[in-house]
Amino acid sequence: MDLTNGDLAFLPLGGTGEIGMNLNLYRAEGRWLAVDCGIGFGGSDLPEVDVMVPDPAFIAERRDSLVGLVITHAHEDHLGAVAWLWRQLRCPVYATPFAAAVLRRKLAEAQLLAEVKLHVVPPGGSFELPPFSLRMIPVTHSTPEAQALVIRTAAGTVLHTGDWKLDSEPTVGPPTDEAAFAALGEEGVLAMICDSTNAMVEGHSGSEGDVRRALSVLIGSLSGRVAVTCFASNVARVESVAMAARDAGRSVAVVGRSLRNLEAAARECGYLRGIPPFLGEDEANDIPDDNLLILVTGSQGEPRSALARIAADSHPRIELGEGDTVVFSSRVIPGNERAIGTVQDNLVRRGVRLMTDTDHMIHVSGHPARDELRRLYRLVRPRLSVPVHGEWRHLSAHAALAQEAGIKTVLLEDGDILSLAPGVPEIVDSAPVGRLVLDGSRLVPLQGGVMGARRRMMFNGMVIASIAVDDSGRLRGAPRLSAPGLFEPDDAEAARVVGEFAEALAELPISLRREDAGLLDAAKAALRRALGKRLQKRPLVDVHLLRV
Repeated sequence: MDLTNGDLAFLPLGGTGEIGMNLNLYRAEGRWLAVDCGIGFGGSDLPEVDVMVPDPAFIAERRDSLVGLVITHAHEDHLGAVAWLWRQLRCPVYATPFAAAVLRRKLAEAQLLAEVKLHVVPPGGSFELPPFSLRMIPVTHSTPEAQALVIRTAAGTVLHTGDWKLDSEPTVGPPTDEAAFAALGEEGVLAMICDSTNAMVEGHSGSEGDVRRALSVLIGSLSGRVAVTCFASNVARVESVAMAARDAGRSVAVVGRSLRNLEAAARECGYLRGIPPFLGEDEANDIPDDNLLILVTGSQGEPRSALARIAADSHPRIELGEGDTVVFSSRVIPGNERAIGTVQDNLVRRGVRLMTDTDHMIHVSGHPARDELRRLYRLVRPRLSVPVHGEWRHLSAHAALAQEAGIKTVLLEDGDILSLAPGVPEIVDSAPVGRLVLDGSRLVPLQGGVMGARRRMMFNGMVIASIAVDDSGRLRGAPRLSAPGLFEPDDAEAARVVGEFAEALAELPISLRREDAGLLDAAKAALRRALGKRLQKRPLVDVHLLRV
């Protein structure tokens, strides 16, 4: 299908039907606009994966028609992939001051700062990327300067909400601009592309102001060392923790690179005013336990995070133990339950007391619950609802809520091309989508050979055999076997595998043993048979051939 035909279309390449990896595309008059470019995490269902990004191949092939990338806010699932994918996109990037400050540090680490044209847009600002006319609407979220995006085209107006909530007391930044949404509703909105994260949660998401007051009371009641872990980008929460520490006579030390970067970006943009600079890790041990609060990364149980290392007693500077408390001022992102449980178990084993949002008012979500969604639909009154930013159960619950409000809904997932105009909105085609895995300093396809081999090695192991064969095809010596994770060094079963493998090689025709490619194929097959017989497993195998 020729995607340059028609007036207006929406295409998510990531973040719809899943949590994280948000990458959204809009097309009008043959031009493309990208909104957000974020990362995702592997979780327990993908143990071989740490960080993933959406595959941008579809839009990379059309980057000459890509007018820009707009970042709605500074969370990793919305901007964390920019530094990894920008070389494929090579378009200007637009962000508010705080998101730009966070992004600059990422681009500098990737040695891209001088290449990327990063345009800073004030919160609530407007700008033109023809044929798109864009305006930002400030919304409350769990990071400063989150913005909904109004996208005006000749075919109609789309509201892309980004991540948002309604909070009359957000503590940092203004409340969501409900008047702007009401005015937009009066103007007329063709479609609302809307956050579905908490669409299954009845009621209201809660107020950051309530968390601030609760943290002050809680931290003031504790003795010993107190550590608080939260999402690094939640400036309001970080400020609330710092204020609670000040009220309790505690100095704040920051442990973890992402929190240190967050502090620098926040202060650069005028946040955390009145909060003294945080101490570093080296200074923390100079403060008496009852006068110290540690802000630490690792609320999601990340294995290499500062909190995970502290819990395992492997952190070089910070220790926690009997009489100390760790406050988890965050929610559990689906898929991280096991990792968080491991960290919490290790802390409890060391005598540390845990406090979570199941027991105390120490966290509220940055996403709208059902009452907030109903309120926004009453304000905006879009002709069409398109739930995004959630798994299928979230999208379906969101669609049902919109339909209760009398609004037509379209459910789609990554790769679906939704024609919004002209005519009846409908899914008209699909685009290729995929996931790329961050593997060190490179990106590899999740479904490619590298990650496929890693999955096999993780669950079935790997066996490498070495054989020496002379030019006449005679075997020289016994094969050598390396099978870490499958056999102990002196395992008798390994010796039996080697024996059966050697017998199979000796039975091969002499002519085959003189030809490298044929011998290697036959040797791998023989090794698989010997392993399958002894192990009832199918490990990844390789054979090294030495001609002597």
